[in-house]
Amino acid sequence: MTLTLAQANLVIASAIDKATELDIRISVSVCDAGGRLLAFGRMDGGHWGAGYGSQGKAVASAGFAKPSGLLAERAASPIMSGIAQAEGGHIFYAKGAVPIFSDGILVGACGVGGGSGEQDEECAGAGVAALDGLLSLRG
Repeated sequence: MTLTLAQANLVIASAIDKATELDIRISVSVCDAGGRLLAFGRMDGGHWGAGYGSQGKAVASAGFAKPSGLLAERAASPIMSGIAQAEGGHIFYAKGAVPIFSDGILVGACGVGGGSGEQDEECAGAGVAALDGLLSLRG
């Protein structure tokens, strides 16, 4: 199973809805299970740099099949640094992304940048939750 563009856009719209509730401006990236960008959105007034953060967090979440924030404390380890280098430096070990599963299989991740790490992860989670019912979201 792979994510469709329509599903990725639903994730983005739902993450942006949550950001609007929180009164923050975010960028949202949805990638496939291999960490390649499927869809991207930046809210009006969102900082351009948050786009890079949202993508890097999504890559980390997809690469390890877990929320990106769980990787932060190990980010400086030689193994994690080596993985980031081998990946091309696009992976960010920071809070703000969650994986997307369908029937227990990793199919992608949603990463958010622009708020605090907690706000970013809350928005990413809201985005992925919008797929509930469309996918069997078990990890």
